[in-house]
Amino acid sequence: METSRVAPGVRTHEKLDLALIFLGPPGAGKGTQAKEVARLYGVPHLSTGDMLREHVAQGTSLGQRAQPIMARGELVPDSLVLKMIAERIERPDCAGGFVFDGFPRTVAQAQYLGVMLRQHGYRPPVVIHFVIDPQLLLRRITGRRMCKQCGRIYNIFECPTKLEGRCDLDGGELEQRPDDREEIVGPRLQAYERQTAPLVAYYRRLGRLHDVDASKSVEEVKLQILNVIREAR
Repeated sequence: METSRVAPGVRTHEKLDLALIFLGPPGAGKGTQAKEVARLYGVPHLSTGDMLREHVAQGTSLGQRAQPIMARGELVPDSLVLKMIAERIERPDCAGGFVFDGFPRTVAQAQYLGVMLRQHGYRPPVVIHFVIDPQLLLRRITGRRMCKQCGRIYNIFECPTKLEGRCDLDGGELEQRPDDREEIVGPRLQAYERQTAPLVAYYRRLGRLHDVDASKSVEEVKLQILNVIREAR
């Protein structure tokens, strides 16, 4: 069967009418794909991190409560996060669906979200699970280098520059972000697996989980996701 393709830069004419959840380890590409799918369908991309920063910047009551917690580097409690989510999906721009990125993180959050969606007339969410070999993921993340001048991202293993250590566009020096180093990335990935395994199992039991092969190219992963959405709708 021929796969339907969407031209770059063009929105799909289909409606989403779904709550999508993107689950995947750091570096698997879920943020990139979540933004692209949201753009294609013309729906909000809901990142809890972005929402929290917006509340802090606007000085809302929720932001005032969250700011000192975030400043200490601690996790914002479920009570605040869930209140923020409930307020956000009530806005008119969410009426046609939305894409969650970074939420839920626990089974308790997922259960509460399910109740919230039912109360707002939504069907159960469709969960996109980014599956990738941990060693490949580690290679992707630790190989990342960013130009200090223009911010372009390269990978010394998969997309090296013509001149080692220098950007192809402006010759700027490349650097590795501190949190991309193996001694930082390894424990982060292990922590993610421990924390997320119950959530993955929960959605799989409900029949809501759809695995996509995140080792493929950005375009191939996007096509997998669009096919899942069309089948779910």
